[in-house]
Amino acid sequence: MSQTILVVAEQREGKLNRVSFETIAAAQSIAKQTAWQVEVVLAGSGVAALAGELAQKAVARVYALEGDALAAYTSDAYVQALHAFITEKQPALVLFPHTYQVRDFAPRLALALDRTLISDSIGYKYEDGKLLFTRQMFQGKFAADVSFAGDGPWLATLQIGAFRGDAAEAGSAAVETVAAKITNAPRVQPHEVFQEAKQAVDLSQADVIVAVGRGIKEQKNLALAEELARTLGGEVAASRPICDNGWLPLERQIGSSGQTVAPKLYFALGISGAIQHIVGMKGSKTIVAINKDPEAPIFEIADVGLVGNLFDLVPAVTEEIKKAKA
Repeated sequence: MSQTILVVAEQREGKLNRVSFETIAAAQSIAKQTAWQVEVVLAGSGVAALAGELAQKAVARVYALEGDALAAYTSDAYVQALHAFITEKQPALVLFPHTYQVRDFAPRLALALDRTLISDSIGYKYEDGKLLFTRQMFQGKFAADVSFAGDGPWLATLQIGAFRGDAAEAGSAAVETVAAKITNAPRVQPHEVFQEAKQAVDLSQADVIVAVGRGIKEQKNLALAEELARTLGGEVAASRPICDNGWLPLERQIGSSGQTVAPKLYFALGISGAIQHIVGMKGSKTIVAINKDPEAPIFEIADVGLVGNLFDLVPAVTEEIKKAKA
């Protein structure tokens, strides 16, 4: 078995999912402590150019795993192709971003490999030559350090936002094209990508998010957040109570029962900072909190905190941003 960390990157419809770079950053961090090398594999059809983008990071090699059956995602094809690839390369550790796509195929891949999968990890520890992954339990109230009992390859998925994509070290790696080994025709025939609604949004890809909580008081006051988001070129999101009230659709909910995000800038407007919300956005690069309660837990993780009435502060902040952009 090679002393290699294999990152399974993700692309969809010809675009890299940027959380792949978060997983590379995690792999690089682990490699520094274990002295293992990092390699990346990207499955698809015609993905050489995307593999080239991944090769601009400090990794040993990037594999473009090519196959006609991988042109559109199906769990059947991905499991077969990655099973054959991992069996041949025998890495010590395989890391995936914890995306919807990975959640679909990774358990089946682990079963096919007869290996354990530690899912939705928020971090790792390397102690006395032993690698452990940290998982949250009971909606983030507790954390457990989990280790692998059997032989590798070991498999783990990393929560979005657990590592920063912009922390992935730059470099230059060779890209090697590998023909995917898919012996059985996929049983699933892909159709158009499903969306719950036309306005459905993947907030994990947003650079700027303006989120609102109970402090917004009434649905009509969402206009304040929407104007700020428009000014910043960002997306509007919310804590669970706002979505439960039907003021915003469920796909815009952030937290343990919603989406996990790590934007460059996160505005928390009238959000107290319950643990269920914090676990979904704590990986944001810069957090700006506006709340009238100076003891609100959100200020414990905020980079910038404004104590006061959001109905006064948010319009003022929006106007200052508009002036700066003019």
